Amino acid sequence: MCGIAGHFAWGAAAPPVDRGALLRTRDRMAVRGPDGKGIWLDASRRVGLAHRRLSILDPTEAGAQPMALDGTRLVVTFNGEVYNFRELRRGLEAAGRRFRTASDTEVLLHLYDRDGPGMVGRLRGMFALAIWDAARRGLFLARDGFGIKPLYYADTGGTLRFASQVKALLAGGGIDTAPSAAGRAGFFVWGYVPEPWTFFEHVRCLPAGCTLWVDGRGARPPVRHFDVAAELADAGETAGAGASTRDALRDAVRDTVRHHLVADVPVGAFLSAGLDSATVVAHAAELAPNPLQSVTLVFDEFAGDRHDEGPQAREIATRCGTRHRARRVTAEDFADAYDGVRRAMDQPSIDGVNTYFVSRAAAETGLKVALSGVGGDELFGGYGGFSDIPRAVRLFAPLRRLRRVGAACRRLFAPVARAAASPKYASLLEYGTTWADAYLLRRALFMPWELPSVMDPDMAREGWLVIDAERRSRPRLDGLKTPRAKVCALELVWYLRNQLLRDADWAGMAHGLEIRTPLVDTFFFRRVAPLLAAERPPGKRDLASTPTIALPPAVLERPKTGFALPMREWLSARSPSGAPRGMRGWARRIADECYA
Repeated sequence: MCGIAGHFAWGAAAPPVDRGALLRTRDRMAVRGPDGKGIWLDASRRVGLAHRRLSILDPTEAGAQPMALDGTRLVVTFNGEVYNFRELRRGLEAAGRRFRTASDTEVLLHLYDRDGPGMVGRLRGMFALAIWDAARRGLFLARDGFGIKPLYYADTGGTLRFASQVKALLAGGGIDTAPSAAGRAGFFVWGYVPEPWTFFEHVRCLPAGCTLWVDGRGARPPVRHFDVAAELADAGETAGAGASTRDALRDAVRDTVRHHLVADVPVGAFLSAGLDSATVVAHAAELAPNPLQSVTLVFDEFAGDRHDEGPQAREIATRCGTRHRARRVTAEDFADAYDGVRRAMDQPSIDGVNTYFVSRAAAETGLKVALSGVGGDELFGGYGGFSDIPRAVRLFAPLRRLRRVGAACRRLFAPVARAAASPKYASLLEYGTTWADAYLLRRALFMPWELPSVMDPDMAREGWLVIDAERRSRPRLDGLKTPRAKVCALELVWYLRNQLLRDADWAGMAHGLEIRTPLVDTFFFRRVAPLLAAERPPGKRDLASTPTIALPPAVLERPKTGFALPMREWLSARSPSGAPRGMRGWARRIADECYA
């Protein structure tokens, strides 16, 4: 896990790469890579790559980056981990390739040399990478299928700049910081900034599962190499075939956890009282060569109620034989850490504070790597939306032609709905008749028609037009046969990708911690997709039945509460009198302060 950056002066009239600007970008990401740093510029100074290193695989100096092949014919800077690099290496060695390091980074260079851009389909892991191809005088950028690792870029007058963080790009200077209407409208609607937008019009996120080629003609459009909805649609054609669901699921979970334990440093785990993290910890405890370190958070505000995860997490840890630590977090801790959270948060988000604190607790134990159960709810139907969204579509789809009437009703009843319960109730006819609309209704923080009250009205209208067109077309659901598969695709493409994974990246990296997600893995997904697309897909209880170590009955029967923090109490205590409170107030505050 690292921070990567680079500049490519592709335009003939563009000035040479500014080494100082590249260094400023790189060093803004020092927390991402406290173990080392590197920079490389070609002789013509038309391209430069930089790297901050967190040493996980081959921690020797031989694994330092940027790394080159055959002089500087190919040069790579890479953020992430390739879990199947040893298998890939054996295949390359059998074909006559020779290696000088024990790192996964060198495997990338040889794979690209042999397979070109098609190499990304062979990579099992999380990655954002850039490879300078001297022979073709071009730069190849790529991101893993789910977008676990971030990659942002901006074209500044014939020079393409990229980095692992938006704030790092800004630190390098020379970036037009004009606001993005779509990015800001998207944030207030969802509570996160949906890709490919950022808060800045001229900074873009390379979409998850995409590659980008840049040469003397500039950047081409991103090319997709992995598509969640397409994978589910294809899997639907073979759903129900092969081994039993239980055996197939157990083998797939065990395989992905085993791959995610690959490291040259100890690997620990986040452990809550939820089924996802408990399942991952149970499998990891069976497979790890040494006792696993597990970490959970406890809060005074939750003591004794259903959100208190401490006692059950401790019981799971005892059964699994982990070295367990429960870290108590108080309102004072939140107040003291607020500026650190704001600085670490690379794009505004209403979530991630929980991951920030559990990452800090893991780092305090000496860990550099921690497994997380993120992704289980999105894959195995853990949210109420898996039943609520199909129900809404069934009820309101026949009224689809009345959407304009619904908008009129909303304008009439919104004040009543807002005062009585939620403004969403006024939007049932307007935003409840299609899958995309019902999902918006379920997940929205602010409804689209509320945007002019929280941001510039003209920008709100302009931004929502762009976001609305994107959300109606992505993901494509027409090839999916079951309601469960459709909601799964929506959750994976929107909430998981833009919120959970992005928050895990910045919150873990704030403490030099690599967060690994065994349930969010393209190879695992392809194995379980036929099960997920079936008429009777496995659920969270099925997932929890896969370890050999039996989970405690109280954990299996526990209602879902999520990885919760007492944020409402903490925010209310810190909000000035008369300021908006709760998560809506937090959104408005962090939008103003994230880049302050």
